[in-house]
This record gives sequence, C-alpha cells and structure tokens, in this order.
Amino acid sequence: MTQNYPGIKIGDRMSARPTEKDFTFFQNMGIEYATIWTTIEDATYEYMAHTKSLLEAHGIQLWNIGILDLHCDPTMVLGLPGYDTKVEQYQRYLRNLGRAGIGYTTYAHMANIKMLPYYQTSVGSTRGGIPTREFDMELAQHLPLSHDRVYTEDEVWDTFTRFIRAVMPVAEEAGVRIGLHPDDPPVPTLGGVARAIRNFEGYQRAVEIADSDNFGLCFCVGSWAEGGAMLGKDSLEMIAHFGALGKIFKIHFRNVDAPLPKFRETLIDDGYVDMYAIMRALRDVNFDGVLIPDHVPGDGADKTNSAYTIGYMRATRNRVYNE
Repeated sequence: MTQNYPGIKIGDRMSARPTEKDFTFFQNMGIEYATIWTTIEDATYEYMAHTKSLLEAHGIQLWNIGILDLHCDPTMVLGLPGYDTKVEQYQRYLRNLGRAGIGYTTYAHMANIKMLPYYQTSVGSTRGGIPTREFDMELAQHLPLSHDRVYTEDEVWDTFTRFIRAVMPVAEEAGVRIGLHPDDPPVPTLGGVARAIRNFEGYQRAVEIADSDNFGLCFCVGSWAEGGAMLGKDSLEMIAHFGALGKIFKIHFRNVDAPLPKFRETLIDDGYVDMYAIMRALRDVNFDGVLIPDHVPGDGADKTNSAYTIGYMRATRNRVYNE
C-alpha cells in the first residue's frame, strides 16, 4: 500500500501522448505526478484539459505541461526578430494553463542548451558502462559562436527583464507559478552567449526583477552541482535560503561526478553530491512541490535507469519523514 507523505512529491516526465505503457510504469513505480513537454501546437486549452483528465483517470496528477518552442528559445533570449510574437504566445500559454487548472510551469533563459556540442561536448560512460553526457570547459572554450555574434550579459538580462515583466501579470491572473531553471552548464558564457542565471547572485536578481509570489525556482541539483563552489552557495545552502522564502516549486533530482571544469552525469547515488542530504534539506524547509529525475544516464529508450532513480527518490523521501 502506498503511504501518503506531506510536502515532497515524486514525479517523472511522461510523453505528450501518454500510452497504457506510460500509465503502467507510473503506477508500478508509485509515481504521483507527471510533467509533460510538448510543442506549440498543443499549447491549447483543449489539449491541456484533456491530458489532465486522462491522467487523473489513471490516478496521476499533472504538475505541468511545458512548451518546447517557448523554453530556452533563442528568439526570446537573444531578442531576435519575432521576440514580441513569442512573448504573446507565452502569455496565451499561461492563460490556457490556468484555465485547464494546471498551476505550474518551468522556464529557462538559455539560447543554446538544445545545441550540440555546446551543452554536451562528448559522450562518456558511468557505472556499468552506461552512456552519459560529458562536458569539458576546455573543449567548450574553443567552440565557434552558436549564433550570429557575441551576446553580452547585459543583453541577456535585458531580454529576461522584458520577458518576465510582460508575463508575470498574466501568470498571476491565471494562477500559474513559473519556476526558473538555472543555466546548464553554469558558465559565464557558452558559444558566445552570456549566461545570466548561473549563480546565487543571478537567481537573487531574477527573483527581485520578477517581484511576484508566482515566481520562483525549478532548482536543478545536477546543474548546480556542475558549478560547485564558484556559484556562491552550494545546493544545501540554496535550498535553505530560497526554501525558507517559499520560492522553490520543483526539484530536478540529478547528480554529477565532479564540478567544472569537467563533469559527467552519473546515476543518482554515484556522484559527489549527497542526495540524501538534499532530501533532508527539502524536508527541513517544508518543501511542497515535485521532484523529478530530470535526465538520467542511458539512451532514453530503456526506463531501467529512471526506475532506479525513482526507487531511490521514494526510499529517501519516505525515510526523511520517518526519522
């Protein structure tokens, strides 16, 4: 029998068109919440409401539906032609989320996270020979520009400020919270594009710009671990600070083998971050949101490694509430 616990909720990604296989996996793993990423064509009330009802009929709650076209979009991050149209699309998207009763979404302000080799400089292996993402800052420094020119940090902050001030009033009216994902990897610049949300100072500035109860963090433990000491606060300190403010809405529960200048993603219990300590810290700040594995080592086709992470998350979550 599944025991209900306060606060910390276990989630995972689900495909945009869920199948019975998806539902069986969630039910067998005891996954309580789903997050879905889809495209702009599905940024409609009809799709959102139907998907939410479908999941609920299978005993699964829908935490958020993200729109890939409006997430880490170079047009918005770099202020390219079409910027205003993208912002208007995002505003409509927020209204549809709210109308469908979906109260959260994740946003990230990075221009080249979807582009190889900027995000991943090579493929290595972790325990058992499982293929995994590697990033080497030395290699990345010699990559060509990812876009047409160099974009400064002031320019990236300008587009973020314009974006967030345009969408937060809509989010508040719709009853939707926006969780900002940190830059991955958290380096000052990548492919000629400066990165703004790469450290504690950047997150603090973003929260002040938004100035809204509906704005907070999608805190990725893995991305933060990639940065290490250069980020100003470690993951436990970030949870203590922003968690006490009620600003952490979602957690990406992920681990890496070492901080920059070079890291590889690992299985959840095989990295340098003490993930049990992370879970305990979330309990201590009364975190009331969803944890998801984020991406895990492997080719994505085999759910074994995701299941391993889910089992670890459930076991540690249950333990911290029973201490």
